[in-house]
Amino acid sequence: MKIMVAVKRVVDYAVKIRIKPDKSGVETQNVKMSMNPFCEIALEEALKIKESGLAKEVVAVTMGPSNCVDTLRTGLAMGADRGIHVEAARDLVPLSVAKVLKKLVEVENPGLLILGKQAIDDDCNQTGQMIAALLGWPQGTFASKVSCVGQGETGGNCR
Repeated sequence: MKIMVAVKRVVDYAVKIRIKPDKSGVETQNVKMSMNPFCEIALEEALKIKESGLAKEVVAVTMGPSNCVDTLRTGLAMGADRGIHVEAARDLVPLSVAKVLKKLVEVENPGLLILGKQAIDDDCNQTGQMIAALLGWPQGTFASKVSCVGQGETGGNCR
């Protein structure tokens, strides 16, 4: 089974944010960025499933400008087998992200798609539900533990 994990680049959780002078958003120039902590948890869970022998590959996916590859590098350093970067010049809204993820799922054909609970920059918590609806897949939200049983080749069952 292949597991796909969406990871987002956000302002590091330890950084004290500053509002732009024109009040149009948060200042991100010369600010430390990192992987969203909830995406990091999702990736760790995927890697645990792989270590248990129930998955063969973990693919980290991110969307955004070219500097988002740093987030993929973090995911690869954590143990992901591959990274996919979808270049996007501007900020993406949850529905756009869900639509792009749907296309990636159709191409990559993962047995499991894991997203973090929410992003710490916008606190939307919408993309997971949207992608499940677009794919017609069942979903679990706000999971505090993931356990899988079964055989590695057949994919087993995760709950």
